[in-house]
Amino acid sequence: MTTLHITVGDRAQLREDTLHFIQTAEADELDESDKRAVLQFGTYDDLVDSLTPLRLELIQAIAKERPSSMREAARLVDRDVSDVHADLKQLEVLGILELKEGGPGGAIQPVVPFDKIEMHIDYPLLDDVDADSTPASAD
Repeated sequence: MTTLHITVGDRAQLREDTLHFIQTAEADELDESDKRAVLQFGTYDDLVDSLTPLRLELIQAIAKERPSSMREAARLVDRDVSDVHADLKQLEVLGILELKEGGPGGAIQPVVPFDKIEMHIDYPLLDDVDADSTPASAD
């Protein structure tokens, strides 16, 4: 089973993780945990803007039904082809799906290379909270 891991974290950590990954890849020292598919958003708002309910429905329909074209994908979710086309392009940029040429009649076929999406969201309720600190007493 191929899983896409989606995380939300602060931008500084995202930058640090990206630089570490690049350095590790350049040194040809990637291990299996480094090779897993991860999509990281800097903020919760970035996640919500990118993975709308309509886009998640589209991803699921493509993974389940394996349409042979963008037009067929639009029919699966009962949406306008041009809106679905725009969503597919954005999802391709994010790496959530691939748009492959060579479908019937030269159609571009959307393909989701994952069986599952797992999301991990850190959503701090207070600024600068130390995760290891003891909560204050209400005495």
